[in-house]
Amino acid sequence: MRLTKSSIEKLPVPETGQVFYRDDRLKPLAVRVTSGGTKSFIFEKLVGRRVRRFTIGRVEAISLEQARKKAQRMLGRIAEGHDPVAEIETDRNAKTVADLCDRFIAEYLPRKRPTTARDYRRAIEAWIRPALKHHKVGAVTFSDIDALHRKITRAGQKGKSAPYVANRTMSVISKLFAQSIRWGWRRDNPARGIERNQEDKRQRFLSPDEIASLSRVLAEYEDQQAANIIRLLLLTGARKGEVLSMRWQDLDLAAGTWSKPSSHTKQKKEHRVPLSAPALQLIAELRDEAKADKHFVFPGRFGGHRVEFKRAWAKISAAAGLIARVHDLRHTYASLLASSGLSLPIIGALLGHTQPATTARYAHLFDDPLRQATERVGAVVSGRPTAEVVLLRG
Repeated sequence: MRLTKSSIEKLPVPETGQVFYRDDRLKPLAVRVTSGGTKSFIFEKLVGRRVRRFTIGRVEAISLEQARKKAQRMLGRIAEGHDPVAEIETDRNAKTVADLCDRFIAEYLPRKRPTTARDYRRAIEAWIRPALKHHKVGAVTFSDIDALHRKITRAGQKGKSAPYVANRTMSVISKLFAQSIRWGWRRDNPARGIERNQEDKRQRFLSPDEIASLSRVLAEYEDQQAANIIRLLLLTGARKGEVLSMRWQDLDLAAGTWSKPSSHTKQKKEHRVPLSAPALQLIAELRDEAKADKHFVFPGRFGGHRVEFKRAWAKISAAAGLIARVHDLRHTYASLLASSGLSLPIIGALLGHTQPATTARYAHLFDDPLRQATERVGAVVSGRPTAEVVLLRG
């Protein structure tokens, strides 16, 4: 029949099932009428040995002229040797970035450290999913990723940390698409080559006066568990998570060592370090006060170990007059080692660094021991008494 707007409106509704009314101008185009009264434009064509049927859209949502143009484009694709219906079905079934995020969270993040998993999930939910969730994984381009990076960076007008957040988010996106390649969802990583924001590595070390001020505040602070955690951070240079998850079974007070299990370290390797006399004394005191059945040195209120002390650190650092992060205690420990003349390999071994470049950030702190060493050489060469090096403050 000749399909027109008027004839389509007058098509009868079958009592059961569905009836197809074909257009005599364009045979693959038809109107399907169901017993429920629904009328839809249908494309139906024999492609090879298979009859391909595709619903173009409901009559009330798309015009007859639009339906004809869509059907003609599909016929053109068939003439070129393609199967447009199969292509459309493949596209509909293609995985989206939302699907990728879900699988990444379910299968990849459980293998990461809790803090890493938390940070990855935060980047996914705050930026990646909202921006790309409807994109097909295989259709995401470099430009899409670069645009998101620039969008997060522009938020720096409201918060100075935004450029850093943008870089960290790019790292998560890169991991996401690296996994998509492993899972066979696409062949390349669209995040490769994204130009990151310039980052100024923060180097904050507590001075002797600041350490003394911090110690005075710790002695009077009401939450002594938090105070002892901070003391051990400063005495060992360990990471926050390592101290919080410290177990009695990993401590050998007789040998004076702490064996950090691989599951608790950033480098995923067991890390055995010696403990100083003050650290051993503090741990021994904690052992005397601890209950025999306790597994962790710093147990949590509801089982397991303590997981956070942000509020305590905020109060303690404010009382001590410090503008510093908890991680700066680790930098301070390393700076004291460097200022004492210990080599970078020794410092790296104590901190648990796997890459020499990570420890190299403390190289500039060797000025004092190097100056003392060169003064000794100067005294020998000149025949003069060794000069005393006096450090001038300010």
